Amino acid sequence: MKPFYLLLFVLLGLGSTPCLQAAPRRDFATQYRAERRIIIDTRREGDSVRLYLRFPNTALIRRGFPLHIALWADYDAKRAIWQDTVRRFAGRLQPDGEGARIDFCLPLPRLRAGQVLSLAAGPADEAASGEAGWLRLTPEHLSRSFILTDSVGQPLLRHYVRAGEPFMVDSYGEDLNVQAYRYPLSSLPAAPPMTSPGAMPAQPRKLSAQDSTRYRAGSLLRLQPGMYLLRVNPAESRSGILVEENTFPALTSADELIAPLVYLTTSVERKKLFDAPEPKKAVDQFWLAVAGGNQTIAKQLIRTYYGRVQEANQFFSAHKAGWLTDRGLLYLVLGPPESVYREAGEERWVYRADQGMGGTFVFRAKPSTFAPDNYELVRRPEYEQLWYAAVEQWRKGRTARPGR
Repeated sequence: MKPFYLLLFVLLGLGSTPCLQAAPRRDFATQYRAERRIIIDTRREGDSVRLYLRFPNTALIRRGFPLHIALWADYDAKRAIWQDTVRRFAGRLQPDGEGARIDFCLPLPRLRAGQVLSLAAGPADEAASGEAGWLRLTPEHLSRSFILTDSVGQPLLRHYVRAGEPFMVDSYGEDLNVQAYRYPLSSLPAAPPMTSPGAMPAQPRKLSAQDSTRYRAGSLLRLQPGMYLLRVNPAESRSGILVEENTFPALTSADELIAPLVYLTTSVERKKLFDAPEPKKAVDQFWLAVAGGNQTIAKQLIRTYYGRVQEANQFFSAHKAGWLTDRGLLYLVLGPPESVYREAGEERWVYRADQGMGGTFVFRAKPSTFAPDNYELVRRPEYEQLWYAAVEQWRKGRTARPGR
C-alpha cells in the first residue's frame, strides 16, 4: 500500500481540527535551547514525504493531546494554510534517551518548497507558537529519497558525525548506489560583527572534491574528517554531512580548546598557548588568570564558554563546525539570544540591555548544498562598542549572562 493511502490511517482529514487563531509575533528563541528544540528531518517516499521528529525530553509531550501540524506560507504568517493531527500519537512514540521520536507521512501534493511546517504535542495553539518544532521546506526536503541513520537504523537527525563513527544511508525504494565526495574542512572563524565587507576574507567561488568513494545504500559508512556531499543514484538525491574528529560536538584536545578563543584573544596570546610545553595546562592557566586566580570562577567560565561551543556545534554545524559560523560567533560571546524573530530569508537576534549588552543583530539566509539552513550576519560598524564590551566581560572574568 502506497504511503499516500496510508495517510488515511495516520492522519485525520485535513481541516478536521479547529482553525488556529491569528498568531501574535512569534519568538523563536526556543529553537536555540537544546532542551526545548524539536528536531525534524524528511524523506521522500513516492507521493508522500515522511517526517522524522525527535523531542529532546518528554516534558514537551503533553499527555492526552495529539500531535498538531500546521502549514504556513512563512515563519511570520498569521494564519495557517492548513492544519491536522496525527492519530494514535502517544502509542506510536518511541523512547530516545531522555526524549522520544516518531515518524509519519504527509501527502506531497499538500506541500510546496518555501512553505513552513510547525508541529507541537499539545493544544492546537502551540503549533502556532515559536515553541513548536519548525521546518522550512526546501526542494531537498521534498525530493531527497534518503535519510542518514546510525549503525542500528535510527535517524541521525544531525548534520555531522565523528571520524570513524558508523552510519548508514537509508534510501527509499530499491537498493541504490551512494557516491561520497570529500571536500576540505574549513577552519576559518567568523569575522567580528563590525567588520567591513572589504576586510572580510575572500571565499572560494568553487570547491574541488579531494576524492570520492562509492557505497551501497544500507551499508555502514565510516568516513575520515572532511566535508562530504552524499549523492544517491539514480534519483540524484543529495545531502551534505560534516565529519569531525575526536568527541565533536564537544572539544577535548588542546588545539580544539584553544581555537575558539580566537573571539576573545589576540593572535600573540593564542600563539603562546599553542606553543606552550603543556597546552592544556596553559588553557587552564589562561582562564585562571582571567578569573583573577579564583578557581571557582575559572571553572564556571570554562563550563560556560565551552558549553556554548558544544551547543553552537549542535545547532549550526553544516559546511563547517558550528562555532565557526556567524550565528556561532554571537552564541559564544553573547550567549543564547533573548528573542529571535524570523521573516522571509531573515532572522533577527535580540539581546536585552543588561549590563550594556543590548542590541539586535540581523542574519540573512545564504543557503548552499552543504548548508541549506545557513545564515550570514549583516555586519555594521555600530556593533563595535557592543562587541568590545562583551569581550571585556569575558576578559574580566564576567559574562553578560552568567551560567547560560
